[in-house]
Amino acid sequence: MLESIRHLLHSIYDVEGIIRNGGPLLVCIIVFIETGFFVGFFLPGDSLLVTAGIFSAAGVIPLKWILLPVMLCAILGDQIGYWIGRVAGVAIYKREDSFFFKRRHLQRAHDFYEKYGGSTIIMARFIPIIRTFCPPVAGAARMSYPRYLLYDIFGGAIWVGTMILGGFFLGRTIPNISQRIHYVILVVIFLSLLPAIISVFRARHAEGLPAASTATTPEKP
Repeated sequence: MLESIRHLLHSIYDVEGIIRNGGPLLVCIIVFIETGFFVGFFLPGDSLLVTAGIFSAAGVIPLKWILLPVMLCAILGDQIGYWIGRVAGVAIYKREDSFFFKRRHLQRAHDFYEKYGGSTIIMARFIPIIRTFCPPVAGAARMSYPRYLLYDIFGGAIWVGTMILGGFFLGRTIPNISQRIHYVILVVIFLSLLPAIISVFRARHAEGLPAASTATTPEKP
């Protein structure tokens, strides 16, 4: 059982194998699931798209076969997530934790949405996990659908375009970078997790400030 799970996870995170064996169709399916369903929060997103761009520059996949189709799948996936939240409403916050669903991820997306409002739809695209849970949060919050759709189209196009074209120009600029794709993936993963890391450090720092100020405030006689 453990061996099967390890093999599955290896296959999921083998972005080079996904692109070479599955082509544009599998990339589109993964992006659609990651953005549209709760089960997609652990799927590779940024690293998959950057790698696809690099391989496109190397001639493995024509750019026109992957850029616009993936943009469309990213936008359609978010629509599914939005309407799941819209129909389920507050019930999704009462759902029990499972392997494919974690309420803490939903709460993080909710807090992010409350803090940044409509612009969250665009910003969340660049933050793993948040981008999976943000659409149902927007739906549960009854965000105006035309407004949501506008933000989502804009955000989906920017996210996919930035990742794929960034990888494409990187592949064109640095010869044979596709042979060092593992290093690129590690950098992309680190950069995608950086906002979450910074957020955690800021939260801990903010929690420490009141305690420090209380400890240094002299008592009144």
